[in-house]
Amino acid sequence: MAVDHYENFPVASILLPRRLVPAVEAIYAFARGADDVADEGDALPAERLTGLAEYEAALDEIAAGRMPAHPMFARLATVVAEYALPLQPLRDLLSAFRQDVVTTRYPDYALLLDYCRRSADPVGRLMLALYGVGGEQNLVQADAICTALQLINFWQDVGIDIGKGRIYLPLEDLQRFGVGEADIAAQADTPAWRRLMAFEVARARSLMLSGAPLATRLPGRIGWELRLVIQGGLRILECIEAAGYDVFRRRPQLGKKDYVIMGWRALRMSA
Repeated sequence: MAVDHYENFPVASILLPRRLVPAVEAIYAFARGADDVADEGDALPAERLTGLAEYEAALDEIAAGRMPAHPMFARLATVVAEYALPLQPLRDLLSAFRQDVVTTRYPDYALLLDYCRRSADPVGRLMLALYGVGGEQNLVQADAICTALQLINFWQDVGIDIGKGRIYLPLEDLQRFGVGEADIAAQADTPAWRRLMAFEVARARSLMLSGAPLATRLPGRIGWELRLVIQGGLRILECIEAAGYDVFRRRPQLGKKDYVIMGWRALRMSA
């Protein structure tokens, strides 16, 4: 399994406490549904934005203390009330999904990070809130892990995203390494491309490792869940490297051997 879409939600994980399953499912349904509105099918941009506005209106209802009529939003409202979840991470997700509708290029790394702050980091923040283990240091390191996962997803999916007319690689990096948009469209596996991807892989790995101490500091199941998530992301980076950075023809897919390696490394992680 690759790092992909909103599959990083531990909906079916055996490590997730059963008491949290309904809550995680409700959050996942909201995020996945909104993401699909923004990205799936053949709807026009205006139609997608209208659909996302309905999600925003549901959050407004929840914020006002009203129960939305739609069952999916009603489930979310119940979870928000039960766990006193902040609504801002959910609003940030919608902001990122709206951006996906209208933005297909990122001039620099800072703008890409801002997108990740809204498209990926809310997931980690909501999970920390569910477990009741917030705190500034935890949030900072969770953000690093989630942003790293988002970047890894972008790096492994360059070939898929260009088919949708999108490039998430910062344009400043393309220029720096001498890679053109036409090269990506042609899926050209050139020395320049490999140098670019080696740089991006190293950048994502460094970010992931900066957040990794969170996994060994958090107790119980959430710590083990996080260890496996971190090792999964790092393993995909290794697979990208093993493929010579040719993600066009050798997109990383984790198999049984990889899961054994991830499990062993998770066990060996230490503070």
